[in-house]
Amino acid sequence: MIFYRLTYCIFLLAASFIGFSQTFSKQVPQLKRYTPAEIIDPDYGIIRYNKLVPMMGGDSIRYTKDGYNAQGWQEDFYVSGKLLHKGFYADGFIKVFKNYYENGQIERSFSSSDLKHAKLEIFYDDGKIRSNIAYYEGNPQNQYDYFRNGSPEYVEENDKNIEYLFKRNSYFENGLPESMFELVDKKSKKYIKKEFYSTGRVKEEGSMIFRKELGDYQKEGTWTYYDEKGGTIKTENYHNGEKQ
Repeated sequence: MIFYRLTYCIFLLAASFIGFSQTFSKQVPQLKRYTPAEIIDPDYGIIRYNKLVPMMGGDSIRYTKDGYNAQGWQEDFYVSGKLLHKGFYADGFIKVFKNYYENGQIERSFSSSDLKHAKLEIFYDDGKIRSNIAYYEGNPQNQYDYFRNGSPEYVEENDKNIEYLFKRNSYFENGLPESMFELVDKKSKKYIKKEFYSTGRVKEEGSMIFRKELGDYQKEGTWTYYDEKGGTIKTENYHNGEKQ
């Protein structure tokens, strides 16, 4: 009798565990394959994995099909069977990874040199560089974006602690400047700011000062505004960001 009761208890425990496992497994994401249309954002590329990278500011966790935090090398695939993603995970977070277009070309590559510094490279589907971003403690420190033709689109450089900018410039696709914001006096944190017409002529220009206590950049001194032919439209004077 004791033997039969013990056997029955073991059977009940096993059945309960199997039932729990099945219920639990239904609550976690199952492995699937993706079409390019559902995985590739037309403006930003394959960004779904960024949220799994703490060194890029991500705070989400990847789970296995059994409901555990992903560990070691993990791979995802397109419906066609082509490799989409390969990354090394620790407790559900990504340490290094590469994403791929369906044609086999690398879409982006992420790596870290230490616990504070990381690097992300993003590419167009023909292999040309699209973006090169250096991260510091989860925030972009330096960023360089490029058009498909290889000309620069956007440049941003910050100080080593990302407290203030060194420069923030953008460009038209033809290579001409669209806007310029650059540090010209490190001690006083004085900047030159310019906006341009697509022809390359200056639209407006003036100085700005970084106010650390406010965490903001304010207009300072004389600002001049021009028409498309280079003629002066008006001038304005500022002090502590206020027009005088």
